[in-house]
Amino acid sequence: MKYPYIPIVNRGKLSWPENKKLAIIITINLETWNLIKETNKPYYAGGPPILPDLLPGNVPDFPNYMWREYGQRVGVWRLFELFDQLGIKPGCTINAETCNRRREMVDAAMERGCELIPHNFEQGELLTNFYNDPEKEEELIKRTLKVFEETTRTKPQGWLSSSLRGTLNTADILVRNGLKFYCDTMNDDQPYMIETPSGEITAVPYNNEINDFTLLTRRGLTTDEFRDVLLEEMSVLYEESATTAKIMNIGLHPHVSGRAYRIRAIKEFIQEAQKLQGVWWTTRSDLTDWYATCQQEHIPRSP
Repeated sequence: MKYPYIPIVNRGKLSWPENKKLAIIITINLETWNLIKETNKPYYAGGPPILPDLLPGNVPDFPNYMWREYGQRVGVWRLFELFDQLGIKPGCTINAETCNRRREMVDAAMERGCELIPHNFEQGELLTNFYNDPEKEEELIKRTLKVFEETTRTKPQGWLSSSLRGTLNTADILVRNGLKFYCDTMNDDQPYMIETPSGEITAVPYNNEINDFTLLTRRGLTTDEFRDVLLEEMSVLYEESATTAKIMNIGLHPHVSGRAYRIRAIKEFIQEAQKLQGVWWTTRSDLTDWYATCQQEHIPRSP
């Protein structure tokens, strides 16, 4: 895959529908891990553990597994209730194993009209395991998409790799399988086009910085500090969006921000965001469709 290096100051003006300024996308990651793997190596379950010194994959790691499972049993329902109260529809990424083994979460997201995005088959099985075997990578992606379609009765539009660990082949595989957008990119505040041998796909950046895992688990911020980071990011992006439109993605994990003592940060952030004029509460699919109408004026294709 390849994409042009065009600094944001050298691009055309980007505008959202109805001259909205800042697009805000909230993403809840509905992830499912295996308790054990058939390996003697440490099992990386798609994110940093709450307890260090990972066990071999074939040894049950109950503290780390159950820490994550709290999000499925309790945390996600707390988040859904909050978004219902505030009238917000988050996007949700889902592993195929979430569809197979934690179907109630998927059904709850569909009942609320949330956008659903495929997110690997199982959270601990990274695409980078197949970096030198594109056929096996494509097989895994196709198996994931098949379960997604059977569960949601819809065609998938985009993709987020678990732990954002894609390969040089991932974007091309997604294009060949009819997907329109790719979220592993984290290098921009705006969408752009990625070229692959099979055609183009729209990069709709995810954010590993404005992300509860990074801010709360890795960096250990307090609830107030987490809220303040979200507000500061929004404030700057909103001001800059008066010149050219921007995206703000907030990545959430139910076992992290779905804890009782942390959810206030999400509530207070959204309440402040809802006071602003010109915020586009959108989905990646709608943003991708809109971008197709103005991409050439934003970042012209090479002759």
